[in-house]
Amino acid sequence: MEGALVNNQVSERSTINKALRLNLDEKKYGTIAEIGAGQEVARQFFLAGAAAGTIAKTISAYDMQFSDAIYGTQEGGRYVSKARVRAMLDKEFPLVVARVGTSRARTSRYFSYAATVSAKSYNRNNECHAWCGIRVQMYPGAEPSDIIVHVRMLENSAEQQQDTLGILGVNLIYAAYYYFEDPKKAIDSLTDNMESGRIEIDSIDFRGPYFEDVDNRAINLHLIRSWKTRAIMFKPDGDVAVPAELLYKKNVLTTRGSFRPVTKLNVDMIEQGFQAFKAHEGVKDENSIVLAEISINDPYGKDLMVPEEDIISRVELLNALGYSVMVSDYTRYFSLRAYFRQYTALQIGIVLGMINIKEIFDDEKYVGVEGGILEGFGKLFPDNTRLFVYPELDSDGNLRDFTSIEVDEKYQYLYRHLLQNKYIFGIDCSDHELFKIYSRDVLAKLPSGRGSWESCVHDDTAARIIENRMFGYRE
Repeated sequence: MEGALVNNQVSERSTINKALRLNLDEKKYGTIAEIGAGQEVARQFFLAGAAAGTIAKTISAYDMQFSDAIYGTQEGGRYVSKARVRAMLDKEFPLVVARVGTSRARTSRYFSYAATVSAKSYNRNNECHAWCGIRVQMYPGAEPSDIIVHVRMLENSAEQQQDTLGILGVNLIYAAYYYFEDPKKAIDSLTDNMESGRIEIDSIDFRGPYFEDVDNRAINLHLIRSWKTRAIMFKPDGDVAVPAELLYKKNVLTTRGSFRPVTKLNVDMIEQGFQAFKAHEGVKDENSIVLAEISINDPYGKDLMVPEEDIISRVELLNALGYSVMVSDYTRYFSLRAYFRQYTALQIGIVLGMINIKEIFDDEKYVGVEGGILEGFGKLFPDNTRLFVYPELDSDGNLRDFTSIEVDEKYQYLYRHLLQNKYIFGIDCSDHELFKIYSRDVLAKLPSGRGSWESCVHDDTAARIIENRMFGYRE
């Protein structure tokens, strides 16, 4: 799965054929509002022909003053934001219903499509992304529902980005009408007729009366499995976050685990790691984020096919403890570091256990990497990236820390280089009794009901597991 961002399957329907089918259906009627990159979605419908059957109005309030006069100003004054695209939908959907709702057939189902875009600017190296959404009636007279997506545009020219946005918009409108009963199919279809690597979709939001049964946290995980993105992030309140917004100008500390469930040992690793992280220049509470990371893959890059509900249970428990969570398909730590570096130039820290640091020096973990272990280390430590290693107890009950790791003789000098140049740091354990806690042991006890496992997790975690019958818990 590594290396591909979008599904490259060719849709049964071309973009023009999708637009034409919508144009020829007199029951579907609405408006298209696009800001920031032209009117590429509307253009697709006009190219298909018979657009008067679908489009009541197109608008592009490109000037900021015109745009503000129509849609108001949102908190923070951002034009390319989820709040802005919602304001556009709030304005345009009631307008189309008010103006033609009594003159058209009662079988009509109305929609408004909106997009606010920061495309490639002339002579600037700006972030290229877009918020695109549709508000649509799923059946005549119904209260409308919304589908809103955040898109990162990966192409190098404004012309290419405009063309891609046109395809995406048609796919989104088409999916809203024809795939609304199957949100996963709707997601799969968003990159129909696109080549791989043109966009990344890192957030999708289904809202409204028709999608009341859709868990947005779980459905966003399908973006990873459908190769639309590599990672999904969740804020502590459980909302899906856009990585570029969550990580912007932040120092990032992450720790990987199964967290099934999150134990007191996991929490101690995170907290001790963060204390050590803050000892470094420029790292403070207010400009840093701590991410608990869950990979959907095994150590060899194969999807473990864990049900989305199971992953969301882990996310929920971590969120309840105040942590942001990242779910990804990354296997190697240097890939994880490269992902963060897309969004921040500040410090990156990775908290590891002793077993993980040993794996980093294992040749077998670099199969398929052209430069092998040396390439892996070169990509892991190029700038402001450090490892923080949690200690362990050996078989005799003695504490072993990062300075006593046994690596292959041929890597001894590499290991010393990393230690001497302060790429690897040790962190403390607050209570040696925590070394007796294993998530797998807690998991094995849950089917037997309440018991000693409760002392291995925080009180809130235990209460949520019991209340929601998580991970096979039974009374």
